[in-house]
Amino acid sequence: MRLIRLFALAAPLAMLLPLSAQAAWPAGARDAFMKDCTEAAAQTIGEANATKHCACGADELNKKFTTQEITQLMSKQTPPSPELVKKAQGAIAACKAQ
Repeated sequence: MRLIRLFALAAPLAMLLPLSAQAAWPAGARDAFMKDCTEAAAQTIGEANATKHCACGADELNKKFTTQEITQLMSKQTPPSPELVKKAQGAIAACKAQ
């Protein structure tokens, strides 16, 4: 009987494991990304489209990158590796404004 209770407790916790594997933006990093991205993109595609494009890009980075990779991309002290930048550009390319 105790084993059944243990399984009943462990099952919901096991289902949450995939959620913890997803990236989480470090504190303030998403806002900084949105600000920088929107300012740059607004010059070519307009502010409304830039906001949509950048939000999509932030969501794609969140889905496909770890927190550590996002931190490296957003670092002001050390630039990210060219491979990481290329991977990020590939992820964000799906969000091109129409």
